[in-house]
Amino acid sequence: MSYLILSNGDVFEGRQSGYPATAVGELVFTTGMNGYLETLTDPSYAGQIVIQTFPMIGNYGLIPEDFEGRPALRGYIVRELCAQPENFRCRGPLGEYLMDMHIPCLTGLDTRHLTRILREYGTMNAMICEHMPQDLSILKTYRVSGEVLRCSCHEPEVSEPEHALHTVVLMDYGAKKNIVRELLSRSCRVICMPATASAQDVLSLHPDGIMLSNGPGDPAENEYQIQQIRKMLGQVPVFGICLGHQLTALAMGGQTTKLKYGHRGANQPVRDLRSGRTFITSQNHGYAVVADSLTGIGEEILRNANDGSCEGVLYQDAMTVQFHPEACSGPHDTGFLFDEFMSMMGGDDHA
Repeated sequence: MSYLILSNGDVFEGRQSGYPATAVGELVFTTGMNGYLETLTDPSYAGQIVIQTFPMIGNYGLIPEDFEGRPALRGYIVRELCAQPENFRCRGPLGEYLMDMHIPCLTGLDTRHLTRILREYGTMNAMICEHMPQDLSILKTYRVSGEVLRCSCHEPEVSEPEHALHTVVLMDYGAKKNIVRELLSRSCRVICMPATASAQDVLSLHPDGIMLSNGPGDPAENEYQIQQIRKMLGQVPVFGICLGHQLTALAMGGQTTKLKYGHRGANQPVRDLRSGRTFITSQNHGYAVVADSLTGIGEEILRNANDGSCEGVLYQDAMTVQFHPEACSGPHDTGFLFDEFMSMMGGDDHA
């Protein structure tokens, strides 16, 4: 028997179905009915213990081709872990991967009840452990910090399409691999740069455009990255996703705020304020841009249809969105935003 201890004092018993280790992190939930492999390998979950609300996880097993990066989450909570997956692409059961990657996983918990706690009281810290510890002070003091640098690449990485029409620098704050795939499919040469790169380093590559990636943690703590984005804006077209959206707002003088329990899943409705159309989007974030803080700086063009939070901003020569238009896994409603970025750079060869 193992335990999940919440910072509010609640304790849940479960079975250790992953790597047997103690883990402390920010407890969050995701509502995706599939895409558990993308969740496990999404760097944006760095520093967090993730609850899957869907009751059975692992039914199509392990498929390395679907990975978005290297796992960065602290722990994993599921109701039931499938031990005998069935899928023609399956390379083995998910439990073996959790062991190999040293990911603690508790099963047998009432994930519906856990989710209701977070929805009522908000995101909180939690601990996975095999024995009840005497000192729980870390549950009060823990915070997700410094994860962007841990998730970023350390050296430039270049991906070449068959015929390159544009060169795009991807600032890696914890980028998902599918961002690179989407750019390659549009004949873009992609230079992935570490989060420590300066604006001078980036602009010296003479890119046609700059992508600011997704990533983990509180956007406001990334002061160096915000300063560099400020220097890059206005030089070439910029497209920001998720954390990139938040960092751009801060670089432009705006503000961000922490949401009560965030948006994590593949079913978030986003309304286009220009056309009135609503898109279903994939999201994973705990912070949001304060739209009113950008008055006179940028135009809010997209808004969450559930809670009214800012989902997209248009600046001069820059566009940013809170959700994941690369959507792997998730709906493909907003894939056209990559085509808009191509247009900003002066062309689109994507069929």
